Amino acid sequence: MKHHLEDLVRTALERLRHDGELECEVPNFTIERTRDKKFGDFASNAAMLLAKPARRKPRDIAELIIDRLPSSNQVANVEIAGPGFINFHMTPTAFQAVVGQVFEAGEAFGRSTIGNGKRVQVEFVSANPTGPLHVGHGRGAAYGATVADLLAAAGFEVHREYYVNDAGRQMDILGASVWLRYLELCGEELVFPSNGYRGDYIWDIAASIHRDHGDAFRHSAAAVFEGVAADEPVGGDKEAHIDGLVGKARTLLGEESYRIIFDTALDAILGDIRRDLEEFGVAYEKWFSERTLVESGKVDAAIERLKASGHLYEKEGALWFRSSDYGDEKDRVVVRENGVKTYFASDIAYHMDKLERGFERVIDVWGADHHGYVPRVKAAMEAIGDDASLLDVLLVQFAILYRGGEKAQMSTRSGEFVTLRELREEVGNDAARFFYVSRKCEQHLDFDLDLAKSQSNDNPVYYIQYAHARICSVMHQLKEKELFYDRQAGLRHLPMLKEDHEQAMLQTISRYPEVVEAAALVHEPHQLAHYLRELANDFHTYYNAHQFLVEDSTLRDARLALILAAKQVLANGLSLLGVSAPESM
Repeated sequence: MKHHLEDLVRTALERLRHDGELECEVPNFTIERTRDKKFGDFASNAAMLLAKPARRKPRDIAELIIDRLPSSNQVANVEIAGPGFINFHMTPTAFQAVVGQVFEAGEAFGRSTIGNGKRVQVEFVSANPTGPLHVGHGRGAAYGATVADLLAAAGFEVHREYYVNDAGRQMDILGASVWLRYLELCGEELVFPSNGYRGDYIWDIAASIHRDHGDAFRHSAAAVFEGVAADEPVGGDKEAHIDGLVGKARTLLGEESYRIIFDTALDAILGDIRRDLEEFGVAYEKWFSERTLVESGKVDAAIERLKASGHLYEKEGALWFRSSDYGDEKDRVVVRENGVKTYFASDIAYHMDKLERGFERVIDVWGADHHGYVPRVKAAMEAIGDDASLLDVLLVQFAILYRGGEKAQMSTRSGEFVTLRELREEVGNDAARFFYVSRKCEQHLDFDLDLAKSQSNDNPVYYIQYAHARICSVMHQLKEKELFYDRQAGLRHLPMLKEDHEQAMLQTISRYPEVVEAAALVHEPHQLAHYLRELANDFHTYYNAHQFLVEDSTLRDARLALILAAKQVLANGLSLLGVSAPESM
């Protein structure tokens, strides 16, 4: 309906231009649903936008537009309101027609071509493979996956990607942590570093290495800790301590043995992450390795482009990017004094690579704690000559999990965290996926486990799924009573649906394509989540007020057609959110 009205107004404006009544360009006007039905169903601001360039009063322009509007059996009346808004009153037929449109499109109802096949890459989660995914990562996973699916539904060509940080310091700390636990299993007594990874999964990986290789990688604790800076608990520096242990691991093991430890840890954790995300209904077109950027020379190429732009300088043996030229609070290191390239250098190369692969738009879904990182990445893109406006960074606040009214603490390094898998096992995928996207990504989310598990109207995902299941139940009852449903008869007799509840259902169903489109373009899955709850509420209210399996077959067919259209929309919307649509509950 909205696009139909846009076409009508655009045609009227072109007619005005053709007749010489309008000499300025056609503006990007909007068609929006009215909040108050006394102003009709839709309103356009076209006349308001044309007032200044056309040098006419908005109401005068509105009259001209209305005079040139093509006729439409979907529009009952058009009027001017306020300073020059054009209000459209739709015919009952316009809203009834949506039922047939739902049946015709089926699972494709709500999808559009507004994206025009534009290639978009969505990179999300990309958690360091240093431990299992926790509930904070889960929100990024649900949000990123849903944004990607919404964009695909809006006609974009979407490429989903996970950036695997399989190079750099944190991975070296992981490798050292696994090796130290392995040494303990070999019988060595040592004080585990305060800055090492401590979770049970580290023991599990170490045990698998010990089973496969025995004592092949054993070195004495004395040799390992000899010459290493003191740890923080004994008055030293925890960063220098762990870096010293990483260095010892490389030196004592040698590159080949060190790589066995490193790769075993990486493969185990990354495999666990893959399984977790697959079971959560999150899929990727590509798992992109940071290591390939280094090995292919992409990182070096990015640094050379920075050098060529004149934005790199040397200081204290390190190479610095002059990001302060672009508004950053200070300059950033890209190559340390020891020659090691920073994570930032890899990130510059990664974004350079994204655009080289031909993506017309790049979306990064990051945790809100990366807020300060955004301007320096965009600055680097500009410095190497790329268009930083092609990058959108969506920041997701972490979810705070409550169990029994108590806040659960999470810390990857200490190992005391609630994993995404534990959450899924407790509340199920459906509740987790829905709750994660039920609020704006930049808002904090208090995840109430008790609510997520409850079978009540207060639990939004249960409430929506129950609406779908209830409609299925009505159709089962139809069969049990040996009654019949004629879809074509139902479509013919939709004008019989005059009850307020029926009119509300028709109007809400008609909004679905607009909601999907809007949620996709502004990256707000919560709009769809709230819409589905509204549609479920309309249905439950209708269900409680009226009978569907009435004696009058014409009215019965019409009502069944209406609720079956609602069932299809509920299923389509839940699917975009990664939530199932059960037939019974």
